[in-house]
Amino acid sequence: MKTRRSLNSIGQAALGAQSQQQSSNNITAATAASYGVGEGEGAEEPEIKLASAHSRDPEVRKRNLFQQRVFKLSHSLLVLLLLFFASLHGVGLFLFTKGFLLTRLVLSEKSSCDVSPLGSGVDWKAGDITKGCWHPKTFNKAVVIVIDALRYDFTVPFGSGEDDNSTDVRQFHNALTAPHAIALRSPRNAILLPFIADPPTTTLQRLKGLTTGTLPTFIDAGSNFAGQVIDEDNLISQLKSVGKRTAFVGDDTWMSLFPGLFEEDMEHPYESLNVWDLHTVDNGVNEHIFPLLHPENASRWDVLIGHYLGVDHAGHRYGPDHFAMREKLVQMNGVIEELVGSIDDDTLLVVMGDHGMDPKGDHGGESQGELEAALWMYSKKPVFGEFPQGLDPNGGDYSGPQGARSVAQIDLVPTLSLLLGLPIPFNNLGAPIVEAFYGGGGVPGWKNLVDVSRLTAAQIKRYQAEYSGKNGEEIEGIEGINSIWDTAYQKLADVRKLGRKARAADWQNVFIELSRYQSETLRACRHVWARFDLVSMVAGVVVLVGSVAVMVVYARIFTGDLTELTDTLLTRMAKGLGIGTVLSVVDGVIARASQLGVPSVGELLGLSPLRMLLLAGSLGTIVGFFSATHYARRRLASLLPNSSWGALCLAFTFAHSIIFGSNSFTIWEDKILTFFLATFGFVALLSSQRLETVKRALGTYHSMVFLLLVRLSSISRLCREEQMPFCESTFYSSASSSVSAPRTLVILFIMALGLPSIIGSYYRHTNSYSGPAPVYIGFGFRLGLLLSALYWALDSADNGNWIPDLSEGVLKPLKTTVGQIVIAMGLLAGNLAYAYSSVCVDVRLEDPLANQPTTSPDDGEDMLLPPQSSKPIVRLLGTSNLHGSRYFMLLISWSLALILLQKPMGGASMGLLLWQILSLLELLHTLSLSDSAIGPVILGILGNSHFFSTGHQATLSAIQWESAFIPFSTIKYPWSPMLVIANSIGPQLLTALAVPLVALWKAPPTGTETLGKTAKAVSTYMLYHSVITLSAVACAGHLRRHLMLYRIFSPRFMLGGMVLLAVDAVVLLVAMWGTRVSFLSVGELFGY
Repeated sequence: MKTRRSLNSIGQAALGAQSQQQSSNNITAATAASYGVGEGEGAEEPEIKLASAHSRDPEVRKRNLFQQRVFKLSHSLLVLLLLFFASLHGVGLFLFTKGFLLTRLVLSEKSSCDVSPLGSGVDWKAGDITKGCWHPKTFNKAVVIVIDALRYDFTVPFGSGEDDNSTDVRQFHNALTAPHAIALRSPRNAILLPFIADPPTTTLQRLKGLTTGTLPTFIDAGSNFAGQVIDEDNLISQLKSVGKRTAFVGDDTWMSLFPGLFEEDMEHPYESLNVWDLHTVDNGVNEHIFPLLHPENASRWDVLIGHYLGVDHAGHRYGPDHFAMREKLVQMNGVIEELVGSIDDDTLLVVMGDHGMDPKGDHGGESQGELEAALWMYSKKPVFGEFPQGLDPNGGDYSGPQGARSVAQIDLVPTLSLLLGLPIPFNNLGAPIVEAFYGGGGVPGWKNLVDVSRLTAAQIKRYQAEYSGKNGEEIEGIEGINSIWDTAYQKLADVRKLGRKARAADWQNVFIELSRYQSETLRACRHVWARFDLVSMVAGVVVLVGSVAVMVVYARIFTGDLTELTDTLLTRMAKGLGIGTVLSVVDGVIARASQLGVPSVGELLGLSPLRMLLLAGSLGTIVGFFSATHYARRRLASLLPNSSWGALCLAFTFAHSIIFGSNSFTIWEDKILTFFLATFGFVALLSSQRLETVKRALGTYHSMVFLLLVRLSSISRLCREEQMPFCESTFYSSASSSVSAPRTLVILFIMALGLPSIIGSYYRHTNSYSGPAPVYIGFGFRLGLLLSALYWALDSADNGNWIPDLSEGVLKPLKTTVGQIVIAMGLLAGNLAYAYSSVCVDVRLEDPLANQPTTSPDDGEDMLLPPQSSKPIVRLLGTSNLHGSRYFMLLISWSLALILLQKPMGGASMGLLLWQILSLLELLHTLSLSDSAIGPVILGILGNSHFFSTGHQATLSAIQWESAFIPFSTIKYPWSPMLVIANSIGPQLLTALAVPLVALWKAPPTGTETLGKTAKAVSTYMLYHSVITLSAVACAGHLRRHLMLYRIFSPRFMLGGMVLLAVDAVVLLVAMWGTRVSFLSVGELFGY
């Protein structure tokens, strides 16, 4: 690419021509329309100073340096003002989130082996671990195997049920058959049950539930990248406290949750988040677990835990219906068979999934496939029993395949504790799994169930009393729950009076009441843990409302050049921030120093000092802004739109914001946004018919192109569960796969060849395809797109085993290297080239007598030195779009990296988005809408629409975690989370980068208002996203008791918050920097 030396050559050539003509350094434009002045309607021809930095006139150079300093100051103040706006967004979201995504109160109490929850006067004496702390133990040792994402239907033979369709055979069918076969052959030795997880279905949260017996809170879902130590009572700490030795091998998440609780010489963790790696962890588990099971090592441990990850990774990478999934399930089947042969009679074998997966292989949400894992328990001695359906307490849940009885995952905690003779963890809310204690049935079976259920219920009652005391309030409905407890104890007393005359039905009635007590307490706790800090939530909404009001006034009500108001607004806002902060601090200090015990305002509101400080500072900033409007009251316009385009913009924003009040509209947001875009394209098409002939043709053409691209992008879609059966996914090769179809690779290669040419055609329209543009677009961008297509071709070859003779050790490093090259080209080389390249203009020396030129408003041949006799003249080509052509190269650089980070269909969607942005910019120029709010708003809608067409949804299960491994072979902080974010909201990031082009596209190279128009466009774009996020936040808060809160409304609120903060950051750090570079480049040639 050409450097600034190209700029020097332009200035020197022009100055040489000036010297020949004995003229000043003024160049007259051929027409005013070349600069967009007066839109070609007879405006006066402006005089533009040529490259002031190269001018020989000291006064011109001095004036230009002064204007450059003025521009830099104005730009810096503008960035600072936008930072104030962004900080209001951050504070508002922080306050709301702190009140909305609450964590439950964690009790520090621990259960003790020698203190039974039943107290004294019971048959079994607590405290003897050799026999069992609270109940006679059944096993001395246990092998616990977690097969990550082991869905229940993976373990059930296909074709064995009446509803099975023999033509619908999947790869995962009949691959893992051992658990079902053994349970069917020996029902007293093995049980296989659907194992229902509590959402969110992420591994870390499931491990918490499987070891503590507690329910997760929704905020825990965001902790999957980095675990926190489990401080509350749990199975692993109980094993340690009674002197049991625990060995572990597998997923390293366990190490972060339970540090120091495993035997150091028997812990072998492996990295868990590399979803591209199907074998390393599983092979490592096998390498260590079977030697530990050897009789020579069996005395070294009491509990052996192994966590396999291959099934989960195969699901994420390929989906369940893929031969790689079948291979992993077959491998796990062999592992289970070998484990069965390796344990002794006194060892319990537990094999389970921590969660399931959806039809694409993802998890995190609440669909049946994600919640329904498998639980298989095996013993060489006959201790289990098949629980009769008709006798199941509370009716039971037999919704699993083949009518299997479902059990909750938290039920494993009291079950394992009592089977191994351990105390039940203090915070447990689960119930014993009846099949593990029912035995042969009859009176002994029911009596044993009553004993374990009574222990569990008593511990739950103890936890309930402690929780209410620590929390300062009783659990709702506690009177009715306690009455169930009293009824159960009365029935137990009656049965004991009968002695040996008691029948099985009598013990069954007691068991039913104890089970009711547990289930009702669990239901009440679910309700309690959905409590919200309403004051903090309202404070967050108030700050967000204030930020919207501030930006409405700044972006749409203030008239004229906004940069003229920046210093006044900043001064007032800074004063307001200072006053609010000082008042909050003084209030807190006075309250603490007061001897009368007078609480501070924050204490009265129930806000922590930090939250009160942030709230006061934000409110002071908002008040300071509005105090400045008094001094600019003559610059205030009407709040209502003054044109049909303004009304349409308001309608789009309002309609988009209100859909979050309905779960039905929220789940169909993708279709609604497509309708908005099609409506805009149709209205633009109609508006173009009222223009003059040339502009009518241009407007019609770009409107049709825009509509066509809207239709093409809508073809790519990933359906969420709630949209079924009215939606058909096209993003992957099938609805049950996470692998892209091979045909999408062809699209990527076609895009690599065609998209740079399409962009080049827009540049050629204004003669801007010169200077660095041919190298930047025609070579660099095309090469990057080809490498991106090559990466995904290599990935597909790896996934599909297209080259069986090529080892994995060659293909994986090769594609990782290609990914690194593309990202380096886009974000490193691209940004550097953008910063140091010249403007997209060309210099030509022509004989005025040989070819007398003519000009038109958009032909780009817009700068002409007036001919004097027959001497050569200088023509500068491409000046009608200096700012736009210069700045768009920044979009090209970033789009290269963002396209790579999307899967093939998503990359094609990003290419269409880049094309749509160009068509939108041409429409805005043709329809004279560069100053209207419609441009930034349509860019915002485009970003949100392409979020869905790139294979995403506002659900946790739609996150494409594997994008973290495109340039890396392992997790690298902080880059891996940043890559996932860039993959998830890449379209919004690209449109945030594009928003300055609303003001810069075909803007005049000189003039003081361009920066002000850029500020208006950027702040309008931020305003649109802040309105959408405010609506999602307010609706989530208002519908906090809605059944679909954590399934629909909470994920959408979190998506809105993440998008708002991300676009704020991109606008501040990248877009405004790019604008500064563009202005300085153009100003160096033409002045400021």
